[in-house]
Amino acid sequence: MPPPLAAAAALLTVPVFPAPRVRLGSSRRERPAAVRAAAALRALPRRLELWPQRLAAVESTPPPSSAPPVPDSSSGLDAGSGGGGSGGDGGGGGADLGWLKVFPHVLTASMANFLFGYHIGVMNGPVEDIARELGFQGNPFLQGLVVSIFIVGAFFGSLGSSALVDKFGCKRTLQIDTIPLIIGALLSAQADSLDEMLLGRFLVGIGIGVNTVLVPLYISEVAPTKYRGSLGTLCQIGTCLGIIGALSLGIPSESDPHWWRTMLYAACVPGFLIAVGMQFAVESPRWLAKVGRFDDARKVVESLWEPSEVDKSMEEIKAVVANDDSLSSWSELLVEPHNRVALIGGSLFFLQQFAGINGVLYFSSLTFRDVGITSGALASLYVGITNFGGALVASNLMDTQGRKKLLIGSYLGMALAMFLIVCGISFPLDEGVAHSLSIAGTLLYIFTFAIGAGPVTGIIIPELSSARTRSKIMGFSFTVHWLKQKGALSRKLRCL
Repeated sequence: MPPPLAAAAALLTVPVFPAPRVRLGSSRRERPAAVRAAAALRALPRRLELWPQRLAAVESTPPPSSAPPVPDSSSGLDAGSGGGGSGGDGGGGGADLGWLKVFPHVLTASMANFLFGYHIGVMNGPVEDIARELGFQGNPFLQGLVVSIFIVGAFFGSLGSSALVDKFGCKRTLQIDTIPLIIGALLSAQADSLDEMLLGRFLVGIGIGVNTVLVPLYISEVAPTKYRGSLGTLCQIGTCLGIIGALSLGIPSESDPHWWRTMLYAACVPGFLIAVGMQFAVESPRWLAKVGRFDDARKVVESLWEPSEVDKSMEEIKAVVANDDSLSSWSELLVEPHNRVALIGGSLFFLQQFAGINGVLYFSSLTFRDVGITSGALASLYVGITNFGGALVASNLMDTQGRKKLLIGSYLGMALAMFLIVCGISFPLDEGVAHSLSIAGTLLYIFTFAIGAGPVTGIIIPELSSARTRSKIMGFSFTVHWLKQKGALSRKLRCL
């Protein structure tokens, strides 16, 4: 073909392309809203899992002038492990004993949670004797006020905890916090009127509100990453032991109407032990670096961490502190990325209380009474032991299974337990079967709560939080916790 004709033919030739693939529903706008929502929910766990790394990257980005580069955060003083790691073996094939270095310090701080549990359980039995002796017997509102004023104090304590820890550090704040705890316990034990009892309980609540924020914060900044989850369960274990201790000590109150004073005097002892014990505990290395005491921070890291991780940890601390040269404000919780973490923290505590743990605990004595266990203290003791057993299981699973799995499994187990309780109460079953289902559901609910929803909620929030706003996010989250506690208690009082 002549060249002119070949050129004309080439111009007239219609190019053949492969037929486009028809993708149904590929456009987000064409997908139904329900499908998009389901996809977002499926992606949420993965986003939460990646959130600590994103925050660590944001907070450790060095300024353009001075901060050193951030090394691999395997030492992890800030970035939460998020669980899922094996925890390591500390080198070699022998037993991993690296946690022994930090355990005495964490155990001393966790005594504050023992005091929290003790003050939860101390009013379980003797409130009737207190009302009789102080002159408000038969008044359910005043009896409830003696209990609920403790929660009001905790609400204000959690709000003020951030300012205290930013100024004094976790160690000194825990020591200062023993002042309202001891004075409040003494006032309550020596009370001759309702006003004195209310004042004492309010002061105790302030102290509890502060230390419930501080203890998980202290553990997250002192414990090495691979032990942080397991050691963090000491908060839940301490609370369980405190409840068991109060209920065990309260058994004589069934025969001695004045025994409640002894129980309240006994609450002073853990306060003194915390004040003295924290004198020998280490301060948070992050706070030491923040106030310019880098040599002291290095000494703390050297005493608690593996030698190979000291330099990495100190470089990471310095890099983060370089970006954290001023105090944070509450308004920062309204902007990215802190508002998301605050929302997650508040939501986790809201869901923890909304799931019904207070209802199960408050009315468990009625369930046990139906099967012949008439002693309220003994029934509550069974509940406390079950709670303690679940916390022990959580301590072994926290760093091997991960926070997310424990949290999801815990809520699924609680849902199953609630189903058993509903079957035992509502369906027309044999009386023995109904009682057995109610008891099994109650104990299963408490056990599964102690595995995940109880300890994980307090551990995961400081791991997700930026170092700059960590104390305020913790304070906000626990404020939501105490508000929801107050609402649950109000509903209980309306049932009296």
